[in-house]
Amino acid sequence: MQTVSVIGFDGALASAITGIIDLFRLAGVTWARINNETPAPQFETRLLTKDGAPCRCINGLTLQPDGAWNTLLPGGNSSDLVVIPTIGGPINRVLAENPELIAWLRDFQSADAGQVRLASNCTGAFMLAEAGLLDGRQATTHWGFSHQFRHRYPAVNLQPDRLVTVDGHIACAGGGMAWWDLGIYLVERHAGAQVARELAKAFVIDAGRTSQAPYSALQARRYHSDAAILRLQNWLDDHYRQPITLQALSSLCGLTERSLIRRFKAATGDTPTGYLQVLRIEAARQHLENSRVAVEEITRLVGYEDVSSFSRLFRKHTGLAPGVYRSRFGR
Repeated sequence: MQTVSVIGFDGALASAITGIIDLFRLAGVTWARINNETPAPQFETRLLTKDGAPCRCINGLTLQPDGAWNTLLPGGNSSDLVVIPTIGGPINRVLAENPELIAWLRDFQSADAGQVRLASNCTGAFMLAEAGLLDGRQATTHWGFSHQFRHRYPAVNLQPDRLVTVDGHIACAGGGMAWWDLGIYLVERHAGAQVARELAKAFVIDAGRTSQAPYSALQARRYHSDAAILRLQNWLDDHYRQPITLQALSSLCGLTERSLIRRFKAATGDTPTGYLQVLRIEAARQHLENSRVAVEEITRLVGYEDVSSFSRLFRKHTGLAPGVYRSRFGR
């Protein structure tokens, strides 16, 4: 059996620890029990903490570990797979409280670049990035913390819409319960597609998800300190339905078009035109979630005329057609 080591620390999300341990521990087991077959466990799991001390999760639960990560060889080379769970507490504080773990991760090496040996869920990617392991690599994290992540780690090729990224021996999962998707993916990589399919069926997991874009919200793009750009964003909140040109936006904030594009990109991670599109898509999502207004009317309400062009744009940003989005998220 292969060994999976999940790293525990104070302020971690308990479900991201216990949930993924359950997935690995029951791979080859639950499906066999359902079908009255002999279980064939595929993984040995263990929870490791600093010095083997209990870790207190963000929900107040204290988890008893199986050992200490700092007694292993540097980088956890005595484990086939190391998983960093979600940071549930304040990210900056948790990073500051775990310098030894970050230093230990910094020494992580993979003897086989073709096999995933290190993974993170959600904001656990901040741990890997803090150790410099994601520089120059594709990665993902919770969509709500993507701007903070980009600002802190500009050398990382962040893909915030992706649910799971894999680059070399490192895999990252997106927000919240994406550890489901990460776990199924890793089981497939380490134990085979058949075991992963059976595990997904046994746990009633939709293994076909690839994007967290349908769950994201626009508010994450306002965490910046550029007052002029923030005023422009507030103005766009009230006027996004109107025809708007880059020249008009430049006049509003007293900047040249070039300066506006540069400052807007630095503040929000997007161009003014791209941001306006996202703002309109966000408004359309609200209509689809909370009303039965026809898609044709929603198209007009958010500032577009052509339904087919709007539908293509909506699908590009959310990964779903407007009708599919309404059926999934409409009240």
